[in-house]
Amino acid sequence: MAKGYQGNQERLEEISSFGKSIGKRAGFKCEWCESKDDLRVWDYKPDVSPDMDSLALLCQQCRNWADGRKATANELRSIRNALWSNIPAVAEGAARVLVQCKESWAKEAIEESFIDDAVKAGILK
Repeated sequence: MAKGYQGNQERLEEISSFGKSIGKRAGFKCEWCESKDDLRVWDYKPDVSPDMDSLALLCQQCRNWADGRKATANELRSIRNALWSNIPAVAEGAARVLVQCKESWAKEAIEESFIDDAVKAGILK
């Protein structure tokens, strides 16, 4: 894959080609918290070729959390249901955010989710 500005532009174009399909899949709401505000496609696995399983439709707040902004345990409750999605970008992405929350409910929810056991073990380590 090309690097630098041109490579980034090509990747963004490739991701945007999934926009309508992902919007329909998500019901035009955030796939983590169900907000309908400022929705954009989020790239869960930027090191691999994008596909429907590696992209999620997220609102600004959830994209901020995905990018590392801290959230309170109470705020994170809004994304707990995303753990039961069969789409890796949705479930695993939400789990990676939730694991930062030190509340027992967050760890229990991740443990009970349908996320692949090997991936789950890596997230909970």
